[in-house]
Amino acid sequence: MMSENWRKIPEIVRDVRSGAVSAVENVERALAVAECCKNYNIFVSITKERALQRATEIDQKVKAGVAVGELAGVPYVLKDNFLDFGAKTTASAKMLEGFVAPLQATAVKKLEAAGAICIGKSNLDAFAHGGSTENSFFGVTKNSKDTRRVAGGSSGGSAVAVALGVAPFALGTDTGGSIRQPAAFNGVIGVKPTFGSVSRFGVVAMASSTDTIGCFATNAFDARLVMNVMSGKDSWDSTTIDNDFMRHTSRKLRIGVILDFMTDDVDREVLTIVEKYVKKLDKKGYDVKTIKMSTLKYALPVYYVVVPAEVASNLARYDGIRYGHRARVAKTLPEIYGHSRDEGFMPENKRRVLIGNFVLSSGFFDAYYLKAQKVRTLIIEEYRKAFAKFDVLLCPTTPTPAFKIGEKTDDPVKMYLEDVMTVPPSLAGLPAVSVPAGRTKSGLDVGVQLIGARGSDAVILTLAEQMEDYGEQ
Repeated sequence: MMSENWRKIPEIVRDVRSGAVSAVENVERALAVAECCKNYNIFVSITKERALQRATEIDQKVKAGVAVGELAGVPYVLKDNFLDFGAKTTASAKMLEGFVAPLQATAVKKLEAAGAICIGKSNLDAFAHGGSTENSFFGVTKNSKDTRRVAGGSSGGSAVAVALGVAPFALGTDTGGSIRQPAAFNGVIGVKPTFGSVSRFGVVAMASSTDTIGCFATNAFDARLVMNVMSGKDSWDSTTIDNDFMRHTSRKLRIGVILDFMTDDVDREVLTIVEKYVKKLDKKGYDVKTIKMSTLKYALPVYYVVVPAEVASNLARYDGIRYGHRARVAKTLPEIYGHSRDEGFMPENKRRVLIGNFVLSSGFFDAYYLKAQKVRTLIIEEYRKAFAKFDVLLCPTTPTPAFKIGEKTDDPVKMYLEDVMTVPPSLAGLPAVSVPAGRTKSGLDVGVQLIGARGSDAVILTLAEQMEDYGEQ
């Protein structure tokens, strides 16, 4: 079931400001579609009461002639690893089952200040560890085009919510592809910004050197607008930077197609769809050439050394003592630690903790973690050289369309290989966006990934917007 498409966000806001459509009506519509889509397992919780209360407040301001923000009355869906009021924050993990947040994430605060209204918390792989939303304590989220297939992950619930028309936009987090991959699998825009563009304060941490906050939308302009509202420096997150997502560029863009990801290892239909997108770029007058990047083949093994190390560090806080799940059978302190973590973590969480602790351990740190960080520097340097020649780099977002539920759960390596194209920009802290490029013969969505130099988020989103307009002609 798919709802009638929402109009672009500025049009929704214009109607709310004029009184033509109330914020309450928008929220009620979103809640009704969410109810109709229950079979997809999009939501961990629905924030109906708070959403209607906030919508009523916005409508009252409009009637009183008080100015309302640039997202006034726009419903949205929030990935359940953001701390917010109105629902528990679980990160889809038993470890945080029942956790009530004492504060709101900075990104949520900024959206609320602009008038956006959260209608529910979406499902994800527990602690955002995974690429299919099969690793959730609350069950698997189903693909928007084929319920036998995965939604992608870890932000699967948010991607499906936008694809099915529950809300005009949704928030996600992207550490190695957790926004871009589900966006590709569900035919929506998925934005991973330059590292530090949006504050991570109040978001459950996964890997602190690559975690980013982004969004899903049905069109590039809405994505730009949402990202611009959330972006900027935050005293609670020292990694944050200023970044203007609404900036436009009129110069002729130089686009490099990454040949390393256009090989026989990629699904044939995916390659054909991406090649058609490249031809459209050429037809529209962009300067399109190819580029080989020899270090990118090392990105995936580097990622699965560096990120588990940071995961192990970040998950160390869940000890059954301070907060989170505590095992009832435990009697001694070591038993509390052991049983609580065993019961509270999903298998993929445990796998990453074990890998992370191994590569950080004495005798293996130099052989694995230190070497991985050195190769990461080489990858960053190769991107720097590439962006001296090109404004945007292009490749498929994923090597395959959405795979069947259960198809890769018994083989972690096969699952990790789905990240092969999204991981490199994450390691380098670069902005990247997945844009819908077409569908396979069986109706599955395929995405193209546009990658920009650090801080050039507006450039790749401008390109995405221009290609949307071109495609409509």
